[in-house]
Amino acid sequence: MHRFFVDTRYIDFVQKQIVIKNEDVRHISKVLRLREGDMVEICDGANMEYVCKIQSIQKDNIILSIIEKKQSIREPPVEVVLYQGIPKGNKMELIIQKTVELGVTEILPVEMKRTVIRFSDNKDKQNKVQRWQKIALEASKQCKRGIIPAVYPPVSFGEALTHSKKNQLNIMPYEDENQNGFKAVVKSLDRNNINKIGIWIGPEGGLDEKEVATAMENGVYVITLGPRILRTETAGFAMLSLVMYELGDL
Repeated sequence: MHRFFVDTRYIDFVQKQIVIKNEDVRHISKVLRLREGDMVEICDGANMEYVCKIQSIQKDNIILSIIEKKQSIREPPVEVVLYQGIPKGNKMELIIQKTVELGVTEILPVEMKRTVIRFSDNKDKQNKVQRWQKIALEASKQCKRGIIPAVYPPVSFGEALTHSKKNQLNIMPYEDENQNGFKAVVKSLDRNNINKIGIWIGPEGGLDEKEVATAMENGVYVITLGPRILRTETAGFAMLSLVMYELGDL
């Protein structure tokens, strides 16, 4: 079944109905060409899913009848926050799409020392964030997530460190580290107390030495991902896969 996200304010539990508005109306009726009586899957973005039947299709909204309500089982047992050094071009879009598929919970674009891209003004920044959040939404639909991972406005390295204080574990792959690996770090900790992890990825050109030192001073574990140097758009996928294999549901 096709999957859509709906805000809880459009869910009527008394009448057992859901109202779909905005661009999803056109997508359902014009692109997918679904009709009255067809079944769809709805998620409220808070880990609840609804199997629904299309009751009526109108110009501005679609009315659904709730057939079944159930808890989503698609969210991993560990939350992962990606602190991504902002890359050039459209690489951020690929990073968001694929990390959402792998199970990331939050994404913070971070302006690091070696970040090349700069925003012309606040409007440019807002437009980028809106675009990124839309990509997260579409990826969440595709892989049937129970939530829509949040993509935050770009922050400084210091602001990202402050945000990371709420994580039980923070990991930073660094090309000049050649001994400590992720598995060794996890084995040294009580994994039962780890339910939120931060992953730190540098932009093109990598992390600056002072950034790494500051991160370590703030409790971030610096690790190696092996002898090969990974691109910024690859390192996050590799790190997230390791986390989900060791502590998640892969």
